[in-house]
Amino acid sequence: MPETPPETPLAPSPAQTALDLRTVVARLLRRFREAGADDSLTPSQASALARLGKGGVSTVSALASAERVRPQSMAATVETLENAGFVTRSQDPSDGRRQIIDLTDAGWARIEGQKDAAAAWLEHALTDLDPADLRTVSAAMVVLERMLP
Repeated sequence: MPETPPETPLAPSPAQTALDLRTVVARLLRRFREAGADDSLTPSQASALARLGKGGVSTVSALASAERVRPQSMAATVETLENAGFVTRSQDPSDGRRQIIDLTDAGWARIEGQKDAAAAWLEHALTDLDPADLRTVSAAMVVLERMLP
């Protein structure tokens, strides 16, 4: 009697893979935030600081819009960050009614510290993988990178 070849498992659907990937990415992002977090900043303060680190100088209204909060709430967040020494405010030379928000050296150091902590957490997590799983993660990154424009 001829042997039948073993069945090849069906590939997961793109919809299921998208759902699974979103879930994993969300969990990774949460871990990155937790790794770099301390209790001295609220999540909204940390988010505003990170946004300034990515986008450079801004205004309270632009930060509020980007963070999807009211300008009054962002003004309070910026005031706390300023009091902590992480940001400075200065008059906009083109419009004296507006204030420009910028990171201080301490703000930049805080952001870099968070990045370093997240990188250290990820490196530690990857060292726990066996070589085959590490190769799988590395191969998956190549595929994910191709998906990005």
